Amino acid sequence: MSCTTFNVGTSFNLNGCIKHGVSKPFWFRNQCSFHKSSTLLLDTLNLSFTDHSFSWYNTRSRSFQSVFKCIAQSSEPLASVGAETNNNSKERVAVLVIGGGGREHALCYALQRSPSCDAVFCAPGNAGIASSGNATCISDLDVYDGAAVVSFCRKWGVGLVVIGPEAPLVAGLANYLVKAGIPTFGPSAEAAALEGSKNFMKHLCDKYNIPTAKYKTFTDPIAAKQYIQEEGAPIVVKADGLAAGKGVTVAMTLEEAYEAVDSMLVKGDFGSAGCRVIIEEFLEGEEASFFALVDGENAIPLESAQDHKRVGDGDTGPNTGGMGAYSPAPILTKELQSIVMDSIIMPTVKGMSAEGCKFVGVLYAGLMIEKKSGMPKLIEYNVRFGDPECQVLMVRLESDLAQVLLAACRGELSGVSLDWSPGSAMVVVMASKGYPGSYEKGTIIENLEEAELVAPGIKIFHAGTAFDSEGRFIATGGRVLGVTAKGNDLEEACDRAYQAIENINWPGGFYRRDIGWRALPQKQHATKD
Repeated sequence: MSCTTFNVGTSFNLNGCIKHGVSKPFWFRNQCSFHKSSTLLLDTLNLSFTDHSFSWYNTRSRSFQSVFKCIAQSSEPLASVGAETNNNSKERVAVLVIGGGGREHALCYALQRSPSCDAVFCAPGNAGIASSGNATCISDLDVYDGAAVVSFCRKWGVGLVVIGPEAPLVAGLANYLVKAGIPTFGPSAEAAALEGSKNFMKHLCDKYNIPTAKYKTFTDPIAAKQYIQEEGAPIVVKADGLAAGKGVTVAMTLEEAYEAVDSMLVKGDFGSAGCRVIIEEFLEGEEASFFALVDGENAIPLESAQDHKRVGDGDTGPNTGGMGAYSPAPILTKELQSIVMDSIIMPTVKGMSAEGCKFVGVLYAGLMIEKKSGMPKLIEYNVRFGDPECQVLMVRLESDLAQVLLAACRGELSGVSLDWSPGSAMVVVMASKGYPGSYEKGTIIENLEEAELVAPGIKIFHAGTAFDSEGRFIATGGRVLGVTAKGNDLEEACDRAYQAIENINWPGGFYRRDIGWRALPQKQHATKD
């Protein structure tokens, strides 16, 4: 038997009622198995076999502090959940989305619009998801307690779980649910190492000839600095593990690179995520995001999207989780998309299968389209939908998302095609002032409903909001809102998104004025006073 124990401290303030979670063991019984001949993951993560079982002891602490409308788990099940509808040959399904950010709001929005979806739950969700009616938020479901999630699914007739964030995936929630026989869209803990360990991803690229930037891995800061001195700047320094989007430094000078190494290997600023670093060559070109749905053996591409990582206009300042995105991305031509599928996505899918850990879920490839060659190279993998790219993809998707994700869970993606709305979509992120550094929480946000009505095709996704004691929206995170708009073309989508922002009253927030500037170089929108 193998197990993972998570110390999960959760605190919820639900209309004045405080609920606290407790530490609970998260058990895995012979489910995280590899073939003994599959050594790539074991070598790169320093893991070992015990009776064909995979043991991983980890402790995580998560605190969700949102105040929002919810449904208590002690309530009686809804009569409609899991019920078959008459005169409809399509399978009906209730869906549970795990997470509480903008990406999860977008997934709930798309699932709610799926003809075969009977009900959408979101755990823990947030104030905006609850108030929008896109899902029923389950604030007191501990998503790091596998037994609790399984119990909820069985009680409410949930036939599909969609795991949004990377942390529960790396922790092994999908393993637990699949073991319990619940269809789950999201990779196992083993397969999630594609994001959980950059070193693992790089080794996979080496073994299966997937184009990526030249690199070396270090645990010794002196050796890392010596390599940096030999290679010169600019150069990229990455923490090996999950660092909430902050573990990458694009160092333009040697001093910046040395400081990044010290931060990770000497000071321990990123904890265990930074105990190993990847030093990578700097690639000059244009970044793009490529998404593919994977069923273990087959993959189908989603529409293209491109995000803006830097906090400042003109792609300046520190990296963030993403300040905006648009779809489609002109740089990802049909020819390039075909190259990405053939040279990056499919070798990854086949390689993971050969390593004994089939990937089921969404592969999010961060690409660099090299300036000198015009060809794509893999920068990183994420094992979930990107945020904020998910927002623009979900407003454009016209297929039944629930059925597509079920097909992926069952290994039946071969022959599946997706329908997309014509035109373009853009999302502009509104963040708390100070982000990605320290920022004030609790600032009041007003006029959101009115902002959604200023033009057709506008949808505001909530990433970090709660209700205050007077029922007003307040900001609780760094990235708080994803103001999203569709249009006949990118220019119209851009105009509508910024028009909506102009109608939002949030003095404590800021946003970039130039989302989409590479595709619309003449566009720049004035920042509100």
